Amino acid sequence: MPSFFPRPWRCILACCLALFFLAACNNDQEPPPPAPTAEPGQKLTIGLLPEQDLFVQKRRYTPIVRYLSRETGMEVELKILRRYGNIVENFRDEKLDGAFFGSFTGAMAIKALGVEPLARPEYADGNSTYFGMLFVRKDSGIKTAADMKGKVFAFVDKATTAGWLLPLHYFHENKIEDYETWFKETYFAGTHEDAIHDVLDHKADVGAAKNLIYDQFAHEDKNAMKELEILAVSPKVPANTLAMRHDLDPALKAKLKTILLTMHETPDGIKALEEFGAIHFVETTVEDYQPVFDYARDIGLDLTSYHYHNQ
Repeated sequence: MPSFFPRPWRCILACCLALFFLAACNNDQEPPPPAPTAEPGQKLTIGLLPEQDLFVQKRRYTPIVRYLSRETGMEVELKILRRYGNIVENFRDEKLDGAFFGSFTGAMAIKALGVEPLARPEYADGNSTYFGMLFVRKDSGIKTAADMKGKVFAFVDKATTAGWLLPLHYFHENKIEDYETWFKETYFAGTHEDAIHDVLDHKADVGAAKNLIYDQFAHEDKNAMKELEILAVSPKVPANTLAMRHDLDPALKAKLKTILLTMHETPDGIKALEEFGAIHFVETTVEDYQPVFDYARDIGLDLTSYHYHNQ
């Protein structure tokens, strides 16, 4: 330090120089790495098949999709399909990464597309499964398959366990070889809701639907549902399950499964589940679809090559 500066000024100047060099050293340090985020434009498209009013379905599933988007850091788009159609074609044509499959479409997608089931919701009553039901009005006089001859039957869609596979299995067990000639008329209502409505409104004599939708009706209108009688039920099958395409990044599939299985442990996850109407998600495996595989085998239906168009 030059001696021509008075001693007090030499001390002040030394301190300033020290601070200058310290700042320069800090500026040379590498900045902290940014928090990992999804790549720009990275998106997951998840399909939803119709089983009740489309607006009701969208309102229910949107909180789950929004939560997945937030937790993965990716844009997750919910694509509602206007009809069941052929799930294999829909999945490919719409370039879906996954879908909330029903039990029949899930079994078919497993066989034909190799999708991997991840998780399904469990509801407040402790159920994460459902079963199909055949029902009539109590005043119809129909008690057996023989009583159905010459009547009108309302299916749901040719891609449902409750609204298609169960009735076919019931006909098979009761030796009805050609249901189209056995009944005066058969048609596809399109949704489980509509099949129930049609029987209640005397448009159809016999209907088929899943018990979850049937139970919703019973909760909302107990008096109306007292007019119906259940004639047959199917084994329990998985409730609507999120399954992803087989070639999706395994790490991403594992992450999605973990997010679903643990969302009940976070405040935002609990809120999303409450809006959806479930208490948590549970793991789903291919083995859970065995009752569907068995029904299809019994009636000679090949799920791998199954292709159809509703009447």
